[in-house]
Amino acid sequence: MPRPPEDRPGPAPRRPRVRRFTPAEHRVHRATATLMAVCVLTAGCLYLPFLAELVGRRHLVVTLHEWSGLLLPVPLLLGLGSRALRADLTRLNRYGPHDRQWLRAALRRRGGRPAGKFNAGQKLYAAWIAGAVLVMLGTGLLMWFPHLAPLLWRTGATFVHDWLALAVVLVISGHVGKAYGDPESRRGLRTGTVDAQWARREHPLWAAPGEDDGVTGEDGSGDGGGHAADRGPRPAA
Repeated sequence: MPRPPEDRPGPAPRRPRVRRFTPAEHRVHRATATLMAVCVLTAGCLYLPFLAELVGRRHLVVTLHEWSGLLLPVPLLLGLGSRALRADLTRLNRYGPHDRQWLRAALRRRGGRPAGKFNAGQKLYAAWIAGAVLVMLGTGLLMWFPHLAPLLWRTGATFVHDWLALAVVLVISGHVGKAYGDPESRRGLRTGTVDAQWARREHPLWAAPGEDDGVTGEDGSGDGGGHAADRGPRPAA
């Protein structure tokens, strides 16, 4: 005998999600990550003998390495047309007392880590990698165009470029490792939305109305928010 309609179990309720990133931000991150991966992989083929022998085609590898490095800042520069991306860059560039508290708690491996849309670790990573890319670009140009500088400068540029490249690989490996340890964070970058409970747990100052690092005029939707105070994440459509 069939069960009455009112007794049939319905679909599980969907957990609320909130908007975290726009499609423009996703494309900028994806393009930048792709170019960085090409830089790292081609660098490995140039400096590690077993990879060089395995891949061969050194001239092609050099060309890919040079052009991927030269194009690395381009996605971000093109993405500056997005108001949401500009607002997030402002957030990444602002530090407050809660960031110091987050760092202290992280170093002591304790809970109670207040964070806005981006925590202090993400802000430090963004600042470091931006500076590293600029230095790598400058030293790479000196190596690519040797007539631009005397031999002493080119020697120093090669030394800085090589050792900074190793540091970049280590830092990016840590970044990727942290990302794989947080599936919801990856899902937010891929789909643009995150679970509301995750937002309240990991980024409580962003989830709390009016507490998003003091950033104004952007609601995260990419449409701009005038000049009213940021009201935290918005429910996803």
